Amino acid sequence: MKNLVFYLCVVLLSGLSCFTAHSQSATNPIIFADVPDPSIIRVGKTYYMSSTTMHMSPGLPIMKSADLVNWKMVTYVYDTLANTDQLNLTNGKNDYGRGSWASSLRYHEGRFYVSTFSGTTNKTYIYSTTDIEKGPWKRSAFSPALHDHSLFFENGRVFMVYGAGKIMLAELNADLSGIKTGTSPQVLIENATQVAGNNPGLPAEGSQLFKVKDQYYLFNITWPRNSMRTVIIHKADKLMGPYTGKIGLQDKGVAQGGLISTPEGQWFSYLFRDYGAVGRIPYLVPVKWEQGWPVLGVNSKVPDTLQLAKNQSLIPGIIDSDDFDVKGEEKGLKKVWQWNHNPDHANWSLTKRKGYLTIQTSRIDTSVLSARNTLTQRTVGPRSSAETSIDLKNMKVGDCTGMLLLQKKYGWIGVKSLKEGLFIVVNTVNDTQPTESIKIPLKQQKIYLRVSCDFTDRHDLASFAYSLDGKSWNTVGEKLKMAYTIPHFMGYRFGLFNYATEQIGGHADFDYFHIKVN
Repeated sequence: MKNLVFYLCVVLLSGLSCFTAHSQSATNPIIFADVPDPSIIRVGKTYYMSSTTMHMSPGLPIMKSADLVNWKMVTYVYDTLANTDQLNLTNGKNDYGRGSWASSLRYHEGRFYVSTFSGTTNKTYIYSTTDIEKGPWKRSAFSPALHDHSLFFENGRVFMVYGAGKIMLAELNADLSGIKTGTSPQVLIENATQVAGNNPGLPAEGSQLFKVKDQYYLFNITWPRNSMRTVIIHKADKLMGPYTGKIGLQDKGVAQGGLISTPEGQWFSYLFRDYGAVGRIPYLVPVKWEQGWPVLGVNSKVPDTLQLAKNQSLIPGIIDSDDFDVKGEEKGLKKVWQWNHNPDHANWSLTKRKGYLTIQTSRIDTSVLSARNTLTQRTVGPRSSAETSIDLKNMKVGDCTGMLLLQKKYGWIGVKSLKEGLFIVVNTVNDTQPTESIKIPLKQQKIYLRVSCDFTDRHDLASFAYSLDGKSWNTVGEKLKMAYTIPHFMGYRFGLFNYATEQIGGHADFDYFHIKVN
Protein backbone atom coordinates (compact mmCIF):
# COMPACT_ATOMS: atom_id res chain seq x y z
CA MET A 1 0.00 0.00 0.00
CA LYS A 2 2.83 2.39 0.87
CA ASN A 3 4.39 1.97 -2.57
CA LEU A 4 0.98 2.48 -4.22
CA VAL A 5 0.45 5.77 -2.38
CA PHE A 6 3.92 6.90 -3.39
CA TYR A 7 3.32 6.09 -7.06
CA LEU A 8 -0.06 7.86 -7.13
CA CYS A 9 1.60 10.94 -5.67
CA VAL A 10 4.19 10.96 -8.43
CA VAL A 11 1.53 10.61 -11.14
CA LEU A 12 -0.42 13.56 -9.75
CA LEU A 13 2.57 15.88 -9.46
CA SER A 14 1.80 17.72 -12.70
CA GLY A 15 -1.38 19.31 -11.43
CA LEU A 16 -2.32 18.15 -7.95
CA SER A 17 -0.77 18.06 -4.53
CA CYS A 18 -0.11 14.89 -2.61
CA PHE A 19 -0.31 15.44 1.11
CA THR A 20 1.74 13.08 3.24
CA ALA A 21 3.44 13.58 6.55
CA HIS A 22 6.83 14.11 4.95
CA SER A 23 5.79 15.36 1.48
CA GLN A 24 8.25 17.75 -0.11
CA SER A 25 9.14 18.41 -3.71
CA ALA A 26 12.57 17.89 -5.15
CA THR A 27 13.30 19.21 -8.62
CA ASN A 28 15.24 17.80 -11.52
CA PRO A 29 18.09 18.11 -12.18
CA ILE A 30 19.12 17.02 -8.72
CA ILE A 31 22.49 18.74 -9.18
CA PHE A 32 22.71 21.52 -11.79
CA ALA A 33 26.45 21.03 -12.22
CA ASP A 34 28.86 18.66 -13.91
CA VAL A 35 28.63 15.31 -12.09
CA PRO A 36 28.90 12.76 -14.94
CA ASP A 37 28.77 8.96 -14.85
CA PRO A 38 27.23 8.66 -11.37
CA SER A 39 27.34 5.40 -9.45
CA ILE A 40 25.24 5.34 -6.27
CA ILE A 41 24.89 2.92 -3.38
CA ARG A 42 22.91 2.97 -0.14
CA VAL A 43 24.32 1.61 3.13
CA GLY A 44 21.60 1.70 5.77
CA LYS A 45 20.05 5.14 5.44
CA THR A 46 23.09 6.81 3.88
CA TYR A 47 23.73 7.17 0.17
CA TYR A 48 27.16 7.50 -1.43
CA MET A 49 27.94 8.53 -4.99
CA SER A 50 31.09 8.39 -7.10
CA SER A 51 31.60 10.29 -10.35
CA THR A 52 34.08 11.10 -13.09
CA THR A 53 36.55 13.98 -12.94
CA MET A 54 39.06 12.70 -15.50
CA HIS A 55 42.18 14.92 -15.63
CA MET A 56 41.47 16.64 -12.30
CA SER A 57 43.45 16.02 -9.12
CA PRO A 58 42.62 14.73 -6.57
CA GLY A 59 40.28 12.38 -8.40
CA LEU A 60 37.39 9.96 -8.15
CA PRO A 61 35.19 12.01 -5.82
CA ILE A 62 32.90 10.50 -3.20
CA MET A 63 29.73 12.39 -2.27
CA LYS A 64 27.30 11.66 0.58
CA SER A 65 23.56 12.22 1.01
CA ALA A 66 20.83 11.42 3.50
CA ASP A 67 17.97 11.95 1.02
CA LEU A 68 19.25 11.21 -2.54
CA VAL A 69 18.82 14.90 -3.41
CA ASN A 70 21.25 16.97 -1.38
CA TRP A 71 24.88 15.88 -1.68
CA LYS A 72 28.14 16.81 -0.02
CA MET A 73 31.71 16.16 -1.09
CA VAL A 74 33.36 13.99 1.55
CA THR A 75 36.57 12.68 -0.01
CA TYR A 76 38.53 11.68 -3.09
CA VAL A 77 39.69 8.14 -3.63
CA TYR A 78 43.13 9.11 -4.93
CA ASP A 79 45.40 12.14 -4.82
CA THR A 80 47.26 11.17 -7.98
CA LEU A 81 46.19 8.57 -10.53
CA ALA A 82 49.69 8.26 -11.99
CA ASN A 83 52.90 10.24 -12.35
CA THR A 84 53.09 10.81 -16.10
CA ASP A 85 53.88 13.78 -18.33
CA GLN A 86 50.26 13.84 -19.51
CA LEU A 87 48.81 13.96 -16.01
CA ASN A 88 51.51 16.34 -14.76
CA LEU A 89 51.14 18.82 -17.64
CA THR A 90 54.86 18.51 -18.32
CA ASN A 91 57.03 18.29 -21.44
CA GLY A 92 54.30 19.77 -23.58
CA LYS A 93 51.81 16.99 -22.85
CA ASN A 94 48.35 17.06 -21.27
CA ASP A 95 45.56 14.69 -20.34
CA TYR A 96 42.48 16.78 -21.16
CA GLY A 97 39.45 14.54 -21.63
CA ARG A 98 41.26 11.43 -20.44
CA GLY A 99 42.57 10.59 -16.95
CA SER A 100 40.08 8.30 -15.19
CA TRP A 101 36.62 7.66 -16.60
CA ALA A 102 33.34 6.14 -15.40
CA SER A 103 33.59 4.57 -11.95
CA SER A 104 31.70 1.78 -10.22
CA LEU A 105 30.86 2.11 -6.52
CA ARG A 106 29.87 -0.99 -4.56
CA TYR A 107 29.50 -2.20 -0.94
CA HIS A 108 30.12 -5.85 -0.14
CA GLU A 109 30.48 -7.62 3.21
CA GLY A 110 31.46 -4.52 5.16
CA ARG A 111 33.86 -3.14 2.56
CA PHE A 112 33.49 -0.33 0.02
CA TYR A 113 34.87 -0.75 -3.49
CA VAL A 114 35.38 1.92 -6.14
CA SER A 115 36.79 1.05 -9.53
CA THR A 116 37.66 3.09 -12.60
CA PHE A 117 39.77 2.82 -15.74
CA SER A 118 42.13 5.03 -17.70
CA GLY A 119 42.99 5.28 -21.36
CA THR A 120 46.05 7.28 -20.31
CA THR A 121 47.67 4.34 -18.52
CA ASN A 122 45.61 1.54 -20.14
CA LYS A 123 44.85 0.20 -16.68
CA THR A 124 41.86 -0.76 -14.57
CA TYR A 125 41.95 0.46 -10.96
CA ILE A 126 40.14 -0.92 -7.92
CA TYR A 127 40.24 0.89 -4.57
CA SER A 128 38.75 -0.54 -1.39
CA THR A 129 38.29 0.51 2.23
CA THR A 130 36.21 -0.18 5.33
CA ASP A 131 35.71 3.57 5.91
CA ILE A 132 34.54 5.33 2.76
CA GLU A 133 34.73 8.79 4.31
CA LYS A 134 38.17 8.58 5.91
CA GLY A 135 39.99 5.70 4.24
CA PRO A 136 42.69 4.53 3.93
CA TRP A 137 42.19 3.05 0.45
CA LYS A 138 43.84 -0.14 -0.76
CA ARG A 139 44.73 0.07 -4.44
CA SER A 140 44.94 -2.60 -7.14
CA ALA A 141 45.79 -1.86 -10.77
CA PHE A 142 46.06 -4.10 -13.81
CA SER A 143 45.95 -4.01 -17.60
CA PRO A 144 43.97 -3.67 -19.77
CA ALA A 145 41.58 -0.79 -19.12
CA LEU A 146 38.11 -2.38 -19.03
CA HIS A 147 35.82 0.19 -20.64
CA ASP A 148 32.83 1.54 -18.65
CA HIS A 149 32.85 -1.42 -16.32
CA SER A 150 30.71 -2.41 -13.34
CA LEU A 151 31.92 -4.40 -10.34
CA PHE A 152 29.71 -7.33 -9.39
CA PHE A 153 29.97 -9.77 -6.46
CA GLU A 154 28.38 -13.22 -6.66
CA ASN A 155 28.79 -16.24 -4.34
CA GLY A 156 32.29 -15.34 -3.17
CA ARG A 157 33.45 -14.39 -6.66
CA VAL A 158 34.00 -10.96 -8.19
CA PHE A 159 33.33 -9.96 -11.77
CA MET A 160 33.51 -6.98 -14.07
CA VAL A 161 30.94 -6.29 -16.79
CA TYR A 162 32.30 -3.97 -19.48
CA GLY A 163 32.43 -3.13 -23.16
CA ALA A 164 30.84 -1.09 -25.94
CA GLY A 165 28.25 -2.75 -28.14
CA LYS A 166 29.52 -6.22 -27.26
CA ILE A 167 29.17 -6.52 -23.49
CA MET A 168 31.74 -8.74 -21.79
CA LEU A 169 32.03 -10.44 -18.40
CA ALA A 170 35.43 -11.04 -16.77
CA GLU A 171 36.05 -12.83 -13.49
CA LEU A 172 38.77 -11.28 -11.33
CA ASN A 173 41.32 -12.82 -8.99
CA ALA A 174 40.21 -12.92 -5.38
CA ASP A 175 42.81 -10.26 -4.51
CA LEU A 176 41.52 -8.03 -7.37
CA SER A 177 44.96 -8.08 -9.00
CA GLY A 178 43.62 -8.77 -12.47
CA ILE A 179 41.50 -11.01 -14.65
CA LYS A 180 41.40 -14.42 -12.99
CA THR A 181 44.40 -16.51 -13.89
CA GLY A 182 43.56 -19.20 -16.42
CA THR A 183 40.28 -17.58 -17.52
CA SER A 184 39.26 -15.38 -20.42
CA PRO A 185 36.45 -12.80 -20.56
CA GLN A 186 33.19 -14.14 -21.95
CA VAL A 187 30.61 -12.49 -24.18
CA LEU A 188 27.58 -11.58 -22.08
CA ILE A 189 25.56 -9.87 -24.85
CA GLU A 190 26.79 -9.99 -28.44
CA ASN A 191 25.08 -6.78 -29.55
CA ALA A 192 23.42 -4.89 -26.71
CA THR A 193 22.73 -1.90 -28.97
CA GLN A 194 20.22 -3.62 -31.23
CA VAL A 195 17.28 -3.32 -28.83
CA ALA A 196 17.25 0.44 -29.59
CA GLY A 197 16.63 -0.15 -33.30
CA ASN A 198 18.47 -0.58 -36.57
CA ASN A 199 20.00 2.89 -36.65
CA PRO A 200 22.92 2.59 -34.21
CA GLY A 201 25.12 5.53 -33.37
CA LEU A 202 26.86 5.31 -30.02
CA PRO A 203 27.10 1.59 -29.16
CA ALA A 204 25.75 0.41 -25.83
CA GLU A 205 28.15 1.30 -23.01
CA GLY A 206 28.15 2.58 -19.43
CA SER A 207 27.36 -0.87 -18.02
CA GLN A 208 25.92 -1.05 -14.52
CA LEU A 209 24.76 -4.47 -13.31
CA PHE A 210 22.33 -5.10 -10.45
CA LYS A 211 20.66 -8.11 -8.87
CA VAL A 212 17.12 -7.61 -7.55
CA LYS A 213 15.09 -10.57 -6.23
CA ASP A 214 17.25 -13.17 -7.99
CA GLN A 215 17.00 -11.34 -11.32
CA TYR A 216 19.92 -9.67 -13.07
CA TYR A 217 19.46 -6.20 -14.61
CA LEU A 218 22.05 -4.58 -16.84
CA PHE A 219 21.73 -0.85 -17.54
CA ASN A 220 23.44 0.69 -20.57
CA ILE A 221 23.27 3.84 -22.62
CA THR A 222 23.07 4.02 -26.40
CA TRP A 223 22.54 6.92 -28.77
CA PRO A 224 20.73 6.01 -31.97
CA ARG A 225 21.40 8.25 -34.96
CA ASN A 226 18.89 11.08 -35.38
CA SER A 227 17.54 10.40 -31.88
CA MET A 228 18.71 11.00 -28.31
CA ARG A 229 20.70 9.38 -25.52
CA THR A 230 18.65 6.33 -24.52
CA VAL A 231 18.54 3.98 -21.53
CA ILE A 232 18.48 0.30 -22.46
CA ILE A 233 17.94 -2.50 -19.95
CA HIS A 234 18.72 -6.20 -20.27
CA LYS A 235 17.31 -8.81 -17.89
CA ALA A 236 18.27 -12.43 -17.15
CA ASP A 237 17.57 -15.23 -14.68
CA LYS A 238 21.27 -16.14 -14.52
CA LEU A 239 24.42 -14.06 -14.49
CA MET A 240 25.59 -15.53 -17.79
CA GLY A 241 22.17 -15.08 -19.36
CA PRO A 242 20.58 -15.35 -21.80
CA TYR A 243 19.58 -11.68 -21.57
CA THR A 244 16.42 -10.08 -22.97
CA GLY A 245 16.60 -6.35 -23.69
CA LYS A 246 14.30 -3.38 -24.10
CA ILE A 247 14.37 0.42 -24.13
CA GLY A 248 14.14 1.67 -20.56
CA LEU A 249 13.80 5.42 -21.14
CA GLN A 250 14.00 7.78 -24.08
CA ASP A 251 13.24 11.34 -22.94
CA LYS A 252 15.24 14.58 -22.84
CA GLY A 253 18.45 12.60 -23.46
CA VAL A 254 18.51 11.63 -19.78
CA ALA A 255 20.49 8.39 -19.67
CA GLN A 256 23.40 6.35 -18.25
CA GLY A 257 23.20 5.20 -14.67
CA GLY A 258 21.44 2.58 -12.63
CA LEU A 259 19.04 1.65 -9.84
CA ILE A 260 18.78 2.71 -6.22
CA SER A 261 16.17 2.02 -3.54
CA THR A 262 15.24 3.99 -0.43
CA PRO A 263 14.94 2.44 3.05
CA GLU A 264 11.15 2.69 2.59
CA GLY A 265 11.26 0.54 -0.54
CA GLN A 266 10.86 3.26 -3.17
CA TRP A 267 12.93 2.85 -6.33
CA PHE A 268 14.64 5.38 -8.55
CA SER A 269 16.98 5.39 -11.48
CA TYR A 270 19.90 7.79 -11.25
CA LEU A 271 20.92 9.15 -14.65
CA PHE A 272 22.49 12.24 -16.19
CA ARG A 273 21.81 14.65 -19.03
CA ASP A 274 24.17 16.45 -21.37
CA TYR A 275 23.26 20.08 -20.84
CA GLY A 276 25.64 22.13 -22.90
CA ALA A 277 28.51 24.04 -21.39
CA VAL A 278 27.62 23.46 -17.73
CA GLY A 279 28.27 19.77 -18.33
CA ARG A 280 26.52 16.52 -17.50
CA ILE A 281 23.91 17.04 -14.81
CA PRO A 282 22.32 14.30 -12.62
CA TYR A 283 18.61 13.43 -12.64
CA LEU A 284 16.46 11.05 -10.61
CA VAL A 285 13.62 9.16 -12.28
CA PRO A 286 10.93 7.22 -10.37
CA VAL A 287 10.85 3.47 -10.98
CA LYS A 288 7.95 1.07 -10.61
CA TRP A 289 8.09 -2.67 -11.23
CA GLU A 290 5.90 -4.43 -13.76
CA GLN A 291 6.21 -8.12 -14.63
CA GLY A 292 9.75 -8.22 -13.28
CA TRP A 293 10.94 -5.17 -15.23
CA PRO A 294 11.88 -1.73 -13.85
CA VAL A 295 9.66 0.86 -15.56
CA LEU A 296 11.34 4.25 -15.63
CA GLY A 297 9.64 7.64 -15.51
CA VAL A 298 6.10 8.94 -15.16
CA ASN A 299 4.24 7.89 -18.29
CA SER A 300 7.70 7.22 -19.79
CA LYS A 301 8.75 10.82 -19.14
CA VAL A 302 11.34 12.38 -16.83
CA PRO A 303 9.39 14.37 -14.22
CA ASP A 304 10.39 17.87 -13.22
CA THR A 305 9.48 17.24 -9.58
CA LEU A 306 9.80 14.29 -7.21
CA GLN A 307 8.37 13.36 -3.82
CA LEU A 308 11.73 13.65 -2.13
CA ALA A 309 13.39 16.21 0.10
CA LYS A 310 13.53 19.72 -1.30
CA ASN A 311 16.76 20.71 -3.06
CA GLN A 312 18.98 22.90 -0.93
CA SER A 313 21.76 25.11 -2.24
CA LEU A 314 24.79 23.37 -3.73
CA ILE A 315 26.79 25.62 -1.39
CA PRO A 316 28.68 24.32 0.61
CA GLY A 317 28.22 20.67 -0.39
CA ILE A 318 29.27 20.63 -4.05
CA ILE A 319 30.76 24.12 -4.46
CA ASP A 320 31.77 26.68 -1.87
CA SER A 321 33.28 30.07 -1.24
CA ASP A 322 36.70 30.13 0.39
CA ASP A 323 38.61 32.79 2.30
CA PHE A 324 41.73 30.58 2.33
CA ASP A 325 41.94 30.96 6.09
CA VAL A 326 43.24 27.69 7.54
CA LYS A 327 42.03 27.30 11.11
CA GLY A 328 42.61 24.84 13.93
CA GLU A 329 43.21 21.33 12.68
CA GLU A 330 42.14 22.10 9.11
CA LYS A 331 44.70 21.04 6.56
CA GLY A 332 44.83 21.79 2.89
CA LEU A 333 42.03 22.90 0.63
CA LYS A 334 38.30 22.37 0.97
CA LYS A 335 36.99 19.21 -0.68
CA VAL A 336 35.17 21.23 -3.33
CA TRP A 337 38.48 22.19 -4.97
CA GLN A 338 40.39 20.24 -7.62
CA TRP A 339 43.55 21.07 -9.50
CA ASN A 340 43.69 21.07 -13.28
CA HIS A 341 45.96 17.99 -13.68
CA ASN A 342 48.44 16.97 -10.98
CA PRO A 343 49.66 20.02 -9.07
CA ASP A 344 53.22 21.02 -8.28
CA HIS A 345 52.83 21.11 -4.49
CA ALA A 346 56.10 22.97 -3.96
CA ASN A 347 54.70 26.06 -5.67
CA TRP A 348 51.37 26.75 -4.00
CA SER A 349 50.59 27.47 -0.37
CA LEU A 350 47.90 28.43 2.12
CA THR A 351 50.46 29.30 4.79
CA LYS A 352 53.12 31.34 2.99
CA ARG A 353 50.85 34.32 3.54
CA LYS A 354 48.16 33.79 6.14
CA GLY A 355 44.64 34.07 4.77
CA TYR A 356 45.73 33.84 1.12
CA LEU A 357 46.22 31.24 -1.57
CA THR A 358 49.67 31.81 -3.03
CA ILE A 359 50.49 30.46 -6.49
CA GLN A 360 54.14 30.78 -7.48
CA THR A 361 55.56 30.33 -10.95
CA SER A 362 58.24 27.68 -11.49
CA ARG A 363 58.47 27.38 -15.26
CA ILE A 364 57.66 29.19 -18.50
CA ASP A 365 54.26 28.57 -20.15
CA THR A 366 52.59 29.98 -23.24
CA SER A 367 48.93 29.42 -22.37
CA VAL A 368 46.66 29.08 -19.37
CA LEU A 369 45.83 25.56 -20.60
CA SER A 370 49.41 24.46 -20.00
CA ALA A 371 49.82 26.25 -16.66
CA ARG A 372 50.25 24.07 -13.58
CA ASN A 373 48.55 24.79 -10.28
CA THR A 374 45.29 26.12 -11.70
CA LEU A 375 42.76 25.61 -8.92
CA THR A 376 39.19 24.84 -10.03
CA GLN A 377 35.58 24.44 -8.97
CA ARG A 378 32.49 23.54 -10.94
CA THR A 379 30.31 26.19 -12.54
CA VAL A 380 26.60 25.87 -11.72
CA GLY A 381 23.33 26.41 -13.57
CA PRO A 382 21.14 28.11 -14.33
CA ARG A 383 23.40 31.07 -13.54
CA SER A 384 26.47 31.39 -11.37
CA SER A 385 29.28 33.84 -10.77
CA ALA A 386 32.56 33.92 -8.92
CA GLU A 387 34.71 36.74 -7.55
CA THR A 388 38.24 37.00 -6.31
CA SER A 389 40.72 39.61 -5.16
CA ILE A 390 44.43 39.32 -6.04
CA ASP A 391 47.49 41.00 -4.56
CA LEU A 392 49.78 41.63 -7.54
CA LYS A 393 52.86 43.17 -5.98
CA ASN A 394 55.04 40.05 -6.30
CA MET A 395 54.40 39.42 -9.98
CA LYS A 396 57.36 39.42 -12.35
CA VAL A 397 57.46 40.76 -15.90
CA GLY A 398 55.67 38.33 -18.18
CA ASP A 399 53.43 36.87 -15.47
CA CYS A 400 49.70 36.37 -16.08
CA THR A 401 47.20 35.89 -13.26
CA GLY A 402 43.45 35.94 -12.90
CA MET A 403 40.17 34.07 -12.99
CA LEU A 404 39.47 31.47 -15.64
CA LEU A 405 36.58 29.63 -17.23
CA LEU A 406 38.26 26.36 -18.12
CA GLN A 407 37.42 24.37 -21.24
CA LYS A 408 39.01 24.11 -24.69
CA LYS A 409 37.18 27.32 -25.61
CA TYR A 410 38.31 29.09 -22.45
CA GLY A 411 38.02 32.64 -21.26
CA TRP A 412 39.75 34.61 -18.53
CA ILE A 413 40.00 38.04 -17.02
CA GLY A 414 43.17 38.96 -15.22
CA VAL A 415 46.35 40.97 -15.12
CA LYS A 416 49.47 40.84 -17.26
CA SER A 417 52.72 42.21 -15.93
CA LEU A 418 54.63 43.88 -18.77
CA LYS A 419 57.72 46.08 -18.86
CA GLU A 420 55.40 49.06 -19.16
CA GLY A 421 53.47 48.04 -16.04
CA LEU A 422 50.35 46.10 -15.10
CA PHE A 423 47.42 45.72 -17.50
CA ILE A 424 43.91 44.32 -17.09
CA VAL A 425 43.14 41.94 -19.95
CA VAL A 426 40.31 39.69 -21.14
CA ASN A 427 41.37 36.66 -23.13
CA THR A 428 38.75 34.47 -24.88
CA VAL A 429 38.65 31.61 -27.38
CA ASN A 430 35.44 32.05 -29.34
CA ASP A 431 36.83 30.59 -32.56
CA THR A 432 40.02 28.54 -32.58
CA GLN A 433 42.59 31.03 -31.29
CA PRO A 434 42.64 33.18 -28.14
CA THR A 435 41.75 36.85 -28.56
CA GLU A 436 42.77 39.64 -26.22
CA SER A 437 39.84 42.06 -26.30
CA ILE A 438 40.91 44.68 -23.75
CA LYS A 439 44.17 46.02 -22.34
CA ILE A 440 43.60 48.56 -19.58
CA PRO A 441 46.53 50.08 -17.63
CA LEU A 442 46.35 49.31 -13.90
CA LYS A 443 47.91 51.79 -11.47
CA GLN A 444 47.47 49.78 -8.27
CA GLN A 445 48.67 46.44 -6.97
CA LYS A 446 45.32 44.96 -6.03
CA ILE A 447 42.51 43.94 -8.36
CA TYR A 448 39.01 42.51 -7.95
CA LEU A 449 37.71 40.17 -10.64
CA ARG A 450 34.34 38.62 -11.46
CA VAL A 451 33.26 35.97 -13.95
CA SER A 452 29.55 35.35 -14.61
CA CYS A 453 27.93 32.41 -16.43
CA ASP A 454 24.46 32.04 -17.88
CA PHE A 455 23.46 28.45 -18.70
CA THR A 456 19.70 29.15 -18.82
CA ASP A 457 18.13 27.17 -21.68
CA ARG A 458 21.70 26.41 -22.83
CA HIS A 459 22.38 30.09 -23.42
CA ASP A 460 25.99 29.31 -22.43
CA LEU A 461 27.30 32.86 -22.34
CA ALA A 462 29.90 34.28 -19.95
CA SER A 463 30.93 37.84 -19.13
CA PHE A 464 33.88 39.38 -17.31
CA ALA A 465 34.18 42.31 -14.92
CA TYR A 466 36.75 44.05 -12.75
CA SER A 467 36.70 46.47 -9.85
CA LEU A 468 39.33 48.69 -8.30
CA ASP A 469 37.65 48.81 -4.88
CA GLY A 470 35.44 45.70 -4.72
CA LYS A 471 32.30 47.83 -4.87
CA SER A 472 32.00 49.49 -8.27
CA TRP A 473 32.22 46.97 -11.14
CA ASN A 474 33.02 47.39 -14.82
CA THR A 475 31.94 44.75 -17.33
CA VAL A 476 34.60 44.63 -20.02
CA GLY A 477 35.93 42.66 -22.94
CA GLU A 478 34.46 40.16 -25.34
CA LYS A 479 31.85 37.79 -23.96
CA LEU A 480 32.64 34.09 -24.14
CA LYS A 481 30.29 31.76 -26.01
CA MET A 482 30.89 28.64 -23.93
CA ALA A 483 30.84 25.23 -25.61
CA TYR A 484 31.16 21.71 -24.24
CA THR A 485 33.91 20.10 -26.30
CA ILE A 486 34.88 16.43 -26.48
CA PRO A 487 38.64 17.13 -26.28
CA HIS A 488 38.09 18.35 -22.70
CA PHE A 489 34.96 16.24 -21.98
CA MET A 490 34.02 18.33 -18.95
CA GLY A 491 31.66 21.13 -17.98
CA TYR A 492 33.18 24.58 -17.50
CA ARG A 493 35.15 25.18 -14.32
CA PHE A 494 35.96 28.39 -12.49
CA GLY A 495 39.72 28.58 -12.08
CA LEU A 496 42.35 30.63 -10.25
CA PHE A 497 45.73 30.74 -12.00
CA ASN A 498 49.14 32.35 -12.20
CA TYR A 499 51.76 31.50 -14.81
CA ALA A 500 54.99 32.95 -16.21
CA THR A 501 55.87 33.67 -19.83
CA GLU A 502 59.35 35.20 -19.35
CA GLN A 503 60.90 34.46 -15.93
CA ILE A 504 60.08 32.28 -12.94
CA GLY A 505 59.76 33.00 -9.23
CA GLY A 506 56.95 35.52 -9.17
CA HIS A 507 53.77 34.85 -7.25
CA ALA A 508 50.19 36.03 -6.92
CA ASP A 509 48.21 36.05 -3.67
CA PHE A 510 44.48 35.31 -3.88
CA ASP A 511 42.59 36.79 -0.93
CA TYR A 512 39.32 34.89 -1.41
CA PHE A 513 37.02 33.08 -3.81
CA HIS A 514 33.32 33.87 -3.49
CA ILE A 515 30.72 32.00 -5.53
CA LYS A 516 27.04 32.77 -6.07
CA VAL A 517 24.27 30.74 -7.71
CA ASN A 518 20.96 32.13 -8.96
